[in-house]
Amino acid sequence: MTDRPTPPLNADERTTLVGWLDFYRATLVLKCQGLTDEQLRTPAAPPSSLTLLGLVQHLTHVERTWFTGVLTEDQDPDGHDGGFEVAEDASWEIAHARWQAEVAVSRANAADRALDQTSPFMGAEVTLRWVYAHMIGEYARHNGHADLLRERLDGATGV
Repeated sequence: MTDRPTPPLNADERTTLVGWLDFYRATLVLKCQGLTDEQLRTPAAPPSSLTLLGLVQHLTHVERTWFTGVLTEDQDPDGHDGGFEVAEDASWEIAHARWQAEVAVSRANAADRALDQTSPFMGAEVTLRWVYAHMIGEYARHNGHADLLRERLDGATGV
């Protein structure tokens, strides 16, 4: 079982932002644990085709887009469309390993940057602070989807 870190209750801004992002990253894993690959690839709320495995793939892409593509200006080399579509041969083992690797790259790319350091984005400049806030919202929103998917799959709630 994955340990989910509690975000700090009284810390500096960066520690708080990283703490919340790590909390939501761990929550996504908890929502997927204990399910089979078949369950993880099952759309549990028709007519939506959204699946837990698709969410993991999507968030892998989102990590790459923001922490590599935007922060380092190294655009996504695979041209991936967002990851929601699950291939026939997709598995939790592969998707989870790719996600973990991308999170490690994200952490490394952000480690030496100041929160107010900017990168070009859509004709303007975006700060690392904004990227963290955006990613917290992205994970929180998709963890809400994961809550509903998991409950429909096996009745599990909470976490």
